[in-house]
Amino acid sequence: MGAQNINLLPPLVESGQFEQLVQSGQTISATTSPYDNSLAVFLSPTTVSGSNSNSDREEPVYFASYDVVPSSERRLFIADTQVIFSMFHGMLESAKSREPSWIQTPEALELMRKFSVDYVNFIKECWIHASQPMPRTDGPLQFSADHYRSLYSCFSLFVVLYLPEPGYEDAPVGEDLMEWLNIHFIEPSTEEGDHLSSLDRPWEDEEFWPYLKRVTLRGLTKASLFFFNTLLQHPSEDLQDLVRTIIPIVESQPRLQNFSAERDFAFASRKWKDKVKAIRIEMDRVPEESRFDDFENWWDSLSDIVGILEGRNPVIQRVCEELGADWKEVCSAWGIFVDSRLRRQDLVDVAAEVLEIMPADPTNLEDMIHSALFSGKPEQALRYASQLDAWLSAHFADVMEPLGLLETDENSESELSKRDEYVLSYAEYLHSDPTQWKITIAYMYSCGDIGRERGDEILVRVPLRLHPSEAPSTPEEAIAQAVKEVSEVCFNYQREAVRRTVCRIAAQTCVRQKDYGLAVSYCISAEDWVSLGRVIDSILDEYVHNGAAEFAKQASKIAPSVQELQSRTVSEAIFVHRLIFAVRYSQIHKYKLEQDFVSAASDIVTLLREEIAPKSWWPVLLCDSVELLQYGSTLLFASSDAAELLSKLEEISIRASQGSGDDYLSVLTRTIKGGGEKEALERLKVVRLALARYFARCTIGSDRHALST
Repeated sequence: MGAQNINLLPPLVESGQFEQLVQSGQTISATTSPYDNSLAVFLSPTTVSGSNSNSDREEPVYFASYDVVPSSERRLFIADTQVIFSMFHGMLESAKSREPSWIQTPEALELMRKFSVDYVNFIKECWIHASQPMPRTDGPLQFSADHYRSLYSCFSLFVVLYLPEPGYEDAPVGEDLMEWLNIHFIEPSTEEGDHLSSLDRPWEDEEFWPYLKRVTLRGLTKASLFFFNTLLQHPSEDLQDLVRTIIPIVESQPRLQNFSAERDFAFASRKWKDKVKAIRIEMDRVPEESRFDDFENWWDSLSDIVGILEGRNPVIQRVCEELGADWKEVCSAWGIFVDSRLRRQDLVDVAAEVLEIMPADPTNLEDMIHSALFSGKPEQALRYASQLDAWLSAHFADVMEPLGLLETDENSESELSKRDEYVLSYAEYLHSDPTQWKITIAYMYSCGDIGRERGDEILVRVPLRLHPSEAPSTPEEAIAQAVKEVSEVCFNYQREAVRRTVCRIAAQTCVRQKDYGLAVSYCISAEDWVSLGRVIDSILDEYVHNGAAEFAKQASKIAPSVQELQSRTVSEAIFVHRLIFAVRYSQIHKYKLEQDFVSAASDIVTLLREEIAPKSWWPVLLCDSVELLQYGSTLLFASSDAAELLSKLEEISIRASQGSGDDYLSVLTRTIKGGGEKEALERLKVVRLALARYFARCTIGSDRHALST
């Protein structure tokens, strides 16, 4: 739907030199950005292997995009119209719980008309805003006021022709078309009217009769009556007499809106036409020599006006051509003067006849969209709209589909409907700005399975540190804010698998930043127990690499997660035990720092006896116990507790002698700089010695107790 190629300036390779490039062993490569729809374009070797004499030479890298990133007023336009889009789709979603035929009921059509009118009104506001000569703090306009005027005229015409008020689908369309024409293509200009009205004898001005013809053609009764009244001062009595007859006829032209029933309008229109024919008879009685004034043939000009009122199509078409008007004015006037009961379904034939003689301007996309809509060719209008603005074609298609205006091609190999093609094309344009990800996925998720897949890919790539200027400034807070926003979006669109993936990515990011508390929280939220295990390993590695104090500080951040997990049923209990171990072990070092040695000793024994501690950490715990075994005159361990320590020490020694030392000694080995299993076992001898002395103290203490008794 979008552009198929990108032109780089200056070119990476000059035209006609690509073959030369290939012969030199190079080609042009490109890689897409994971965050938006931009590309990095660069020269690369044609083969992966082999030497390249230019491999060390710096080459330019082009960063290019199929779309210009939305900025200035365009961002506001996109954001505000997406609100209407979401409400429209909320209505369509609720329609799924009703009968399939409900979407074509007056109630549904009225809602669709309402949302479409909302689009029209907002485009109008944007056009007015863009037209104001004012300083713009957010930079110059990205799209001109005339661009938004084009969108305004196209969408309002679509509403006029395809979304009339419920109950008026078969009503005459002429007055609606003329109102649309007068709003969007103002002719004649206000300045012309002001100039002519300032003259004492305006008919002497060469623009007088063209002006009077135009206001008559446009149904601008007030202006036409004003200038007809000036002709009552014209020197020709014949003209004055004719004008006295014409004025009440112009003033009394029937308007559909003034009748409660169409048959009454039709009857009044026929009577009115009879009165117009009477004017023609009177005009023919004016002698040839009396049809001129000192400036021109007033009779011919008045005859054209009467011909318009009579509804003579050749006259209307000729006058339009002479005035520089186009086919739109002819078609609109047709519904007022030629056939006042012209219906929307009959407009197609009228448009075809008029366009055959006065074709639309093929260089003007706005005009081509208008002609397609007049001709009852909505899909053709979509194709032109996509060239004018992806926004227009997407929102056209979005409304056209439930109206049944888009054909379904059963033989098409595409898995996308026509509507989805245009909406996804617009979403890809939005993807050029990664900060607009919420709006982008709103459109993508409305496009079936393919759209949901693309939306998922965007969500899992939302930059976790990308946040508005008013968001928290620290990396951790930014990540938390981004994950919160993504999670809310996933909940709204029922994308649980995506939410879990984003939580896993966030956990990895947090680990790199040593924000282990958030990392564990995200792993639990994602129910990713394997990743939880890796996070715990990273926390435990803090002990190995940075010592007990840093480990205790980092592990304290994950303590709240233990309570959360214990309150849930978790299938992977092994990871819960590892988390509990990390928290409990950090608490031991906290007790030591607080000189609560009794609690520290008790927890070491508990972690070993209940086997909360992994076997690879037994030697570390035993080494930690040395300080407590040697503590002053106070015995911190009961004999049974000391025996438990000895039991674990014996198991480690036996298993190491049997060749399984790595299962027990890997962590302790890593704490010894440049050490291995041998050095680890040497360190455990210190534990054995401390235990021997402790048991001796226990024996002496018990002997003294016996003697004293």
